[in-house]
Amino acid sequence: MIKKLAVVLCGVCLSSSVMAKTQAEFQQYLTNLKQEAIAKGYDTQLIEQAFATASYKEKVISADKNQPEVKETLETYLPKRVPQWKIDRARKLYKENQEVLEKVAKDFGVQARFIVAIWGLESNFGAIQGGHNVISSLVTLAFDGRREALYKRQLWAALDILKSGHITLDKFKGSWAGAMGQTQFMPTSFNAYAVDYNNDGRKDIWTTKEDAFASIANYLKQEGWDDNLTWGRQVQLPADFDQQYILKRGTKTRKQWLEYWNNSERSLADWQALGVRRADGSDLPNVAVDAALVMPDDVNGRMYLAYDNYKVFMHWNRSYYFATSVGYLSDRIAYPKI
Repeated sequence: MIKKLAVVLCGVCLSSSVMAKTQAEFQQYLTNLKQEAIAKGYDTQLIEQAFATASYKEKVISADKNQPEVKETLETYLPKRVPQWKIDRARKLYKENQEVLEKVAKDFGVQARFIVAIWGLESNFGAIQGGHNVISSLVTLAFDGRREALYKRQLWAALDILKSGHITLDKFKGSWAGAMGQTQFMPTSFNAYAVDYNNDGRKDIWTTKEDAFASIANYLKQEGWDDNLTWGRQVQLPADFDQQYILKRGTKTRKQWLEYWNNSERSLADWQALGVRRADGSDLPNVAVDAALVMPDDVNGRMYLAYDNYKVFMHWNRSYYFATSVGYLSDRIAYPKI
């Protein structure tokens, strides 16, 4: 028993020693970051205030390195990601915010149902935004070193947000990875797409729905959204379908994914000729629209003819499950008509 206790105590001492070393290294890293920020031209007072709140967050590193790898299919994912209660709430909030949503939709050329779908899936309609100190999260992830350049770039963007006065330091909260507000924008996305829609001088994606709606719409529009199109549709394939026409899997970059998209893309008339039909077995729409054939799982799973707007979802988050869930929720918002 004494021997076992000694081993346990030794382990505690070793863990404490490692943590003390990590904290010392983190503080030195923080000092170096401050110097780098000053060299970039950031105000010394801003840097001191922002970094005074920064601390090493072991939970952030743990979350980054231990993200769940549960095997999902769309059949299991969609019911959990888009349950009936979320559909009901999306439709209710659409109706409650219909005036401002339709104004944003008109101003940016993005159908309101897609704005609400992304709002619902990213932050549960603003209810789940994350309570982590954004500066601490980004500094910790940069310090970890696996993706230092990425998180330093996000850190400088976060300092720009503070410098511009869009949010105060005490309210500068987000997910463990630094995604923020009702839109869950990373800082660089905030600086590229966030909108001060109510003209109060701040781009407030945390507490102002008008700004959040407009920021989502602005992102989609800037990345090529076409409000003359929907996102896609589920289809069925003939028994002898040639799999070479399906968008190829296993892409490592967006550029490569777009190349594979172009290889799959054909007119609806061409897909009709290849035997592709709507999910209910009826003919495809007789309209001059191109689409790629997307396979989120495998040939035995759901298949979708995806239009160009699907590419915009995949720019937001390059995940077939994310893109398909946004499209699915948007359809459930629109039909039956509110």
